[in-house]
Amino acid sequence: MILENKKDMDNAFFGQPKGLAALVGTEFWERFSYYGMRAILIYYIVATVAKGGLGLSQTTGLSIMAIYGSLVYLASVVGGYVSDRILGSRRTVLYGGILIMFGHISLSIPSAGIVGLFASIAFITLGTGLLKPNISDMVGKLYKPDDLRRESAFMIFVFLANFGAFTSPLVCGWVSSSYNYHVGFSLAAIGMFFGLLFYYFGGNKTLAEDGAKPSDPLLDGEGKKVTFIIITGLIVFAGILAVMKQMNVLTIDNFVSLLSVVAIVTPIIYFVIMLRSKKVTPDEHNKVLAYIPLFIGAVIFWGIEESGSSVLAIFATEQTNNHLGWLNIDPSWYQSLNPLFIMLYTPLFVLLWSKLGKRQPRTPKKFAYGLFFSGLSFLLMVIPIFFFGTSAKINPLWLVGSWAIIEVGEMLISPIGLSVTTRLAPKAFGAQMLSMWFLSDAAGQAVNSQIARFYTPGNEIAYYGTIGLVAIVASVVLLFFVKPIIKLMENVE
Repeated sequence: MILENKKDMDNAFFGQPKGLAALVGTEFWERFSYYGMRAILIYYIVATVAKGGLGLSQTTGLSIMAIYGSLVYLASVVGGYVSDRILGSRRTVLYGGILIMFGHISLSIPSAGIVGLFASIAFITLGTGLLKPNISDMVGKLYKPDDLRRESAFMIFVFLANFGAFTSPLVCGWVSSSYNYHVGFSLAAIGMFFGLLFYYFGGNKTLAEDGAKPSDPLLDGEGKKVTFIIITGLIVFAGILAVMKQMNVLTIDNFVSLLSVVAIVTPIIYFVIMLRSKKVTPDEHNKVLAYIPLFIGAVIFWGIEESGSSVLAIFATEQTNNHLGWLNIDPSWYQSLNPLFIMLYTPLFVLLWSKLGKRQPRTPKKFAYGLFFSGLSFLLMVIPIFFFGTSAKINPLWLVGSWAIIEVGEMLISPIGLSVTTRLAPKAFGAQMLSMWFLSDAAGQAVNSQIARFYTPGNEIAYYGTIGLVAIVASVVLLFFVKPIIKLMENVE
């Protein structure tokens, strides 16, 4: 039944519940810290030691960037489980933010070197895994199932998160160029500290009470079983590393490949667990099945979209003319294009969906259209390389155009994907289903960590062209499956 009495609704935050203000404020600062760090990390990894970097090769640096991003979202499985079964979403988000802050602090220490890099990966990976799926789940919990404000709330949530992501590359990039990389990483740590303050003091009285406790707490005896599984998994992983060490193949590149396999296999296992769970009703089972093709489409999309901090970041510094008269563009500033276009597009898409109402495309069609635009963004990069060659410094507007196109795709996939995930989630797997959405990003970046090795001088046309065509073909295939997907989704738009 649609809510009829608007006086009973919490409209304190621009027509939305007051708790949304606390959550978007926290997400703003978390995204500020993460994207500020990410905007300069690839340059820190590949810069020579004399220039304040780690001095690793470009190929290794690209793989590390991709697997770093993959692990960040892979850890969302842990965050979803901890929230649903142990801590509840409110405490899980708080602890995640604390770990993220320590991760940025690890990078800010000049003497930490490669140890600081891997420490940051550990802290930020686990911290973001705890925070990301649960803060999105908490947004969903602010609304009743039939509240029509839900999708608009996610639009606002994504918009303000991207405002944080927009400002941080400009600030952290400028500071790292003017001083050094570690000062830039310090600003990222300070940003997360502000986020923690915002969350703790702003959310205590405004967030949904059901986030204070786990939705599916561990039963007697289950804790020991979970502990056994974790310890066994760690032993197996350590054993694999020991064998690799014994065979003299334990290199950074091979370690990245091992993590890539984990990131790709994990969502497959997770889907099997949910589909076989006795806690999932037949109706929920169908909705999980409907989610699978959307998930695959999201993997392909994120594989292209997340290239902005790796492949396109290298293109920005090596093959782009960043000196235009009086304007000297820091390569890290291009990382602000992603959130900039999202902020520009968000009100347009909110207006579009509002105008179309029930006439707007169903979710599977939106995903197919989003995949098409993502592929088109990579095909655009083929044009300047084809006409001007790989050694020429191209006009930065080509990069701007590529980001402008792919962000149309993101508007069709990212906020829509977040919203539909909360609506297709089985009750017993609430936050964990949100983890599946972030696992699509993890799997996409895991694939990137392997194919990025083919991004070499002279191979750019084949790289951008092949990946772009794969996305476009996938969009056409998804269109053919729209009707059966909608049938499985039943009453979910």
